[in-house]
Amino acid sequence: MSGVKPADTIAAIATAPGRGGVGVIRVSGSKLLPFAFALTGKIPKPRYATLAEFKAADGSTVDSGILLFFPNPQSFTGEDVLELQGHGGPVVMQMLLSRCLDLGARLAEPGEFSRRAFLNGKMDLAQAEAVADLIDAATSSAARSAVRSLQGEFSRAIGQLNDELINLRMLVEATLDFPEEDIDFLKAANAFGRLETLRLKLAEIFDRAGQGKLLQSGLHVVLAGQPNVGKSSLLNRLTGDDLAIVTPIAGTTRDALRSTIQIEGIPLHIIDTAGLRETEDEVEKIGIARSWQEIERADAVLLLVDARTGVTAADKEILSRLPERLKRVTIYNKIDLSGAQAERHDEPDTTAISLSARSGDGIDLLRQELLRIAGWHQAEDVFIARERHLRALSDAQEHIAAARNVVESTFPALELFAEELRLTQQSLGQITGEFTADDLLGVIFSRFCIGK
Repeated sequence: MSGVKPADTIAAIATAPGRGGVGVIRVSGSKLLPFAFALTGKIPKPRYATLAEFKAADGSTVDSGILLFFPNPQSFTGEDVLELQGHGGPVVMQMLLSRCLDLGARLAEPGEFSRRAFLNGKMDLAQAEAVADLIDAATSSAARSAVRSLQGEFSRAIGQLNDELINLRMLVEATLDFPEEDIDFLKAANAFGRLETLRLKLAEIFDRAGQGKLLQSGLHVVLAGQPNVGKSSLLNRLTGDDLAIVTPIAGTTRDALRSTIQIEGIPLHIIDTAGLRETEDEVEKIGIARSWQEIERADAVLLLVDARTGVTAADKEILSRLPERLKRVTIYNKIDLSGAQAERHDEPDTTAISLSARSGDGIDLLRQELLRIAGWHQAEDVFIARERHLRALSDAQEHIAAARNVVESTFPALELFAEELRLTQQSLGQITGEFTADDLLGVIFSRFCIGK
């Protein structure tokens, strides 16, 4: 979209595909009153609902509904915006969209409305991303956090931090002109205390954003283990539904089964895989290969073993093949048959939960362990965040730490101190879009819905 002229008029269906009581088409561009008149024969009053008939080129009626006009700059995109609210059938929506294209609009690209809002200063980049995150929210907690980000809470927190950083930078830059008094001057102005305050506030924002990242993407958990250890039973127990077929026949599960549950608002994407074993069955071999592919992509793996036999040589072989980065929990299942008690305990390089997928005894222990693995702690003021936000915040923390090391050295070099502060500000600016390359904008907005 880098070659697109801002003056282009764009149009798209803004409601979800399929049948509905109402369908909405959004149009954005410059000087849209002639466009509205050509479409309806009316000049709409700004921000008032106008009953209108949407006309084809030959004057016949395509549909009837509500016409809304939002003149620039008081609109979502900062340009003139028309919203056509008609009947929500897919055919009539396509006919109405085609009429808009005949009148000179072009089909909007994914995220182009939000991108124009960003480029026209109606929202910053973090707020624009929150639009898509609100639409994609898988839990009510994620939706509430996305609303907070959309309303600017995340951006204001970054802005306040940035303001304090700018004041500190101004102080440091001023001392560079007086090298014989620089350290004493900075101490008198409490510059190093300000740096420590910045470090603590940045850590707090990183924590809140990290919790928001969990709400946005959740945790991908794979159930792995030998055949007949109860993986499918555990999936059914966690989801509260009979999603997986459970039989005493080894190799019943041939392909990965996926389901998403939520624990305290955190989406947990649970994947049941084929039993890991040596087999001559060609179909089962494919399922086992896919199991290992799922394990490679997972955030955590639950290795199920039979509580009556414990960890066998075959289980140890599976453990040895797991990626080192992968968080893992050993699940001793079938305690209803072994006579053991439900419990959590530590083992070398892992934790273990003893439970019964059949009876549900110990399932709450597993849920709490999954939250612990995810790094979740209860908080009401988190804002939705993405991986790129966390990377930017992490970079900012590294530069603050480097600045701190400079001032704590025997012979502080204030030029280096000033440079680390500048790099900190640059990292924070990537979050709101103050310092963002055009190619990154293209990647971000291309993942939005058409019509947003």
